[in-house]
Amino acid sequence: MSIQPLFQPVEDDMRAVDALIRQRLSSDVVLINTLGEYIIASGGKRLRPALVLLAARAAGYQGDQHHVLATVIEFIHTATLLHDDVVDESSLRRGRETANNVWGNDASVLTGDFLYSRAFQMMVELDSFEVMKVLADATNRIAEGEVMQLMYSHDPDLAESDYLEVVDRKTASLFSAGCRLAAVLAGRTSSECDAMAAYGRHLGIAFQVTDDALDYGRGDESYGKNLGDDLAEGKTTLPLICALSRLSADTAAPLRQAIRDGDITALDSIMKSIESTDAMAYTCGRAEEEAAIAISSLDIFEDSDAKAALASLAEFAVRRRY
Repeated sequence: MSIQPLFQPVEDDMRAVDALIRQRLSSDVVLINTLGEYIIASGGKRLRPALVLLAARAAGYQGDQHHVLATVIEFIHTATLLHDDVVDESSLRRGRETANNVWGNDASVLTGDFLYSRAFQMMVELDSFEVMKVLADATNRIAEGEVMQLMYSHDPDLAESDYLEVVDRKTASLFSAGCRLAAVLAGRTSSECDAMAAYGRHLGIAFQVTDDALDYGRGDESYGKNLGDDLAEGKTTLPLICALSRLSADTAAPLRQAIRDGDITALDSIMKSIESTDAMAYTCGRAEEEAAIAISSLDIFEDSDAKAALASLAEFAVRRRY
């Protein structure tokens, strides 16, 4: 299942955003240009900017400021990835070496800072206090989510509610902010902006929960991460939380120890525990519930190709294998 056909209603907009990304990544600092070109070449699904563009069109927006907004969202997201890879000591993303693995942690962190600051420069160009407030709040929530995830690192007692709070802050905040502001640009009512924000939030949760399922064998050869990376990085995600809740204390003890140690050698036995407890089915079911809520949030908007694509994106988020 490919995501690209879903972007068809905003193909021209996507080309404009890709050009703007390349233009605004440019700097007279050579290392920033080099690292920026590497990021562009690494590609990715461009899900977040496409989401902004589709949400804007679904809300009836007819201008071109959504190109700037989509680029801002992508820069904030990319900055978080650069910082995340340093914190997680990751070496692979989307099947390629991470920037920190190629240029080192210092260059990655500082280039991430450049992207954050460039994003805020571009926010100012939109000349909207609401845009500034929503994106400033979202960026702050993302940072809080990162810290919360660090606090819960290697914790086998992490509750599902706390896990979901991290997901809401760390991932869903930016989805929600981009969708809300797309409706704001279109001049929609407060309730309509709230509905579009809800779509983005629940889509973001569905997307991240599915991502966490992929890390335990649900993905295919195009996944672009090493299986068990989350375990090695100390992340107690929903498949593990569910499995632990369904195992006896004695059976769960080795799994709990593997989480504390980040023991990747225990991956095979952990995956057997996930399978034996139907934890993967539970995880995928939770993602599907969130996707369904996202789709229902769109009911307030008029039918259009862009609205249909947003609904299909929610379905893609939980069915994907990469």
